[in-house]
Amino acid sequence: MKNITKYLSALTLIFLSACGQANKQNEGTVTNTLAKTAEDTLAKQIQLKEKTIKFLWRANKYDEAIKDSVSSISIDETFCKTITNPERAALGYVATFIGNECWWDGESKEDRSNLKCKILSALNLGYQCSEQHLGFLRQWFKGDKEFLASLENCPTTPYTATIQDTFDEITLRVKGDRISIFFKANGVNMRTGDSWSWTETDHFQIKNDHIKLIEKVKSPVKKQTL
Repeated sequence: MKNITKYLSALTLIFLSACGQANKQNEGTVTNTLAKTAEDTLAKQIQLKEKTIKFLWRANKYDEAIKDSVSSISIDETFCKTITNPERAALGYVATFIGNECWWDGESKEDRSNLKCKILSALNLGYQCSEQHLGFLRQWFKGDKEFLASLENCPTTPYTATIQDTFDEITLRVKGDRISIFFKANGVNMRTGDSWSWTETDHFQIKNDHIKLIEKVKSPVKKQTL
């Protein structure tokens, strides 16, 4: 009888041990499944629809103050209402170091913290070089050490500056996991009477919760004398 009891006890321990191992395996499977589901969900959230959008262009607008037409920046405000964060990040990337009708919101502050730029305003990124602006870019380009370092020298240049660059045109294109920003830009040095222009296409790849610049294609810079 004692032998039978010992036998039954041994079988019980084996059974409980097997159940425990099965539970651990199930827990591991569930954890892996949840992690994979979360990753897939995130990927779907940032999977963009293929599109080509002319985001910015120039048009002559009448200025009441000077009683004449001037070339001014226009932006596709309708697109901005449905823009995704990766698209905002790519456009914010190119807009940070090139002027886009930036001017002080009220009287300029000593720390230059209230420079309002047309593109950043359209993207709802706050003032140029503000924490809202730079914090957003640092989040979306967290793997790009070179770009993050460049943000330490974020410029606050109003459109009346002696030396400045500005946009003539910006087109955004989305295909698969790539975002491409094509733009035409020009610059001027009023002190020396020099001007220049170039075109550029910046290609970005979406990687889960951030994007990365993977290629920059820039034309030769054309220089002229005013």
